[in-house]
Amino acid sequence: QVQFVESGGGLVHPGGSLRLSCTASGMLFRLYTMHWYREAPGKQRHVVASVDSDGAVTYMDSVRGRFTISRDNTKNMVYLQMDSLKPEDTAVYYCNILPPTTPWGQGTQVTVAS
Repeated sequence: QVQFVESGGGLVHPGGSLRLSCTASGMLFRLYTMHWYREAPGKQRHVVASVDSDGAVTYMDSVRGRFTISRDNTKNMVYLQMDSLKPEDTAVYYCNILPPTTPWGQGTQVTVAS
């Protein structure tokens, strides 16, 4: 069974940084494009950053230049470095493939507030 475990969230002030981590198991990790999703209160869950098996990355417009996605295929891990955080980045962050597989991980809460 595919499993994802996310960590690294927390409470930060605007302008602060966090680094999220996700460990995947039960899959041939190196073959998959990995995505970070987020779900803000009252909004739908959506992809914010992606990294393919060759390391090519894409970002949604609102995080480009502030977030950096990366992966380590030797550890089955994907990361999201988040800098210059804004209150609108507040959400629960998840990793998954696309289309997403179930069950989702528990996610990690990111709260940006002063």
